[in-house]
Amino acid sequence: MSARIRLLLLLQMLILTAAATAQDRAAGPWWPHPLWGAEDQAGGSNWITPDKILQAAQLVTAGNLYELGQVYEADMPLFGNRTYAMHIPGSPTGGPVGDNQLVWHDEFFCGEIGQIGTQFDGPGHIGTVLTMGDGTSQEVFYNGFTLEEVSGTYGLRQLGVEHIKPIFTRGILIDIASEKGVVALDHSYEVTVADVRAALSRQGMSEEDLHPGDALFFRYGWSIHWQDHDKYNTDPPGIGLEVAAWLVERQPSMIGSDHWSTEVIPNPDPTLAFPVHQEIITKAGIWNLENMAYDGLVQDEVYEFLFVFAPTPYKGATGSPGRPIAIR
Repeated sequence: MSARIRLLLLLQMLILTAAATAQDRAAGPWWPHPLWGAEDQAGGSNWITPDKILQAAQLVTAGNLYELGQVYEADMPLFGNRTYAMHIPGSPTGGPVGDNQLVWHDEFFCGEIGQIGTQFDGPGHIGTVLTMGDGTSQEVFYNGFTLEEVSGTYGLRQLGVEHIKPIFTRGILIDIASEKGVVALDHSYEVTVADVRAALSRQGMSEEDLHPGDALFFRYGWSIHWQDHDKYNTDPPGIGLEVAAWLVERQPSMIGSDHWSTEVIPNPDPTLAFPVHQEIITKAGIWNLENMAYDGLVQDEVYEFLFVFAPTPYKGATGSPGRPIAIR
């Protein structure tokens, strides 16, 4: 058999294998992703194209920078029993060395690095249990990846946060609290599509002004409770399934909010647990950035801006810390 024939047979086998894999994943109710295909693990970050970057860069007219994240520290609200612990091993950690007597500090960190503080939910964070076509029950994540494909002791084997591309896009703040005339929304208030449209209108915008790949951020006023852990962690307001469906139609690269789940807690349907996470992350590949703060933007009435956020590529992680910024 000639080398050319062997190469052709190898290529044919690879094509058939890829097609079979895609066909297997295409059997599910929400996969393959209609835009990014059966093997995609980047989701909404695929919207960050050269054209999108160039368009977003044009929003910078004054050079004003706004911090949108919280400071990471032990004394911050944490979900459940998640851990944040940082220690300086020795002080100084090392030295002195050299004739110049150099000394240095290191730090030792222990915690759920991707799911504390200002946290970015990646593709492997949220899944759902489904009854498959063959009658078996399986845990399924973004784009139809199953637990068997994803699970790994030392990090996820698929859907790790390292697959998310850096976000450099147009950001839109949707200020629900100001539209309602309150400092912060009430506990468990569900934000409706009518609320979203009213907030946009107050800001001189409409939903027609939103474009695929934008980053859409909701302000509930909840960051005012950041120092009151019990209040912050208890039943925050947020979007529900109605707004989640509206968001999927808008095709943002990501969303975010000024509390720890973005969605309303508890869901008005007591039988559902964090269903917006499933609709947004698992089914649509729209990523979610939680525990943000918008004080500077609100003070300056800035609702449209260049948004920059680069998830730290911890291989196999479910999410990422980070320092989101807005520039105008």
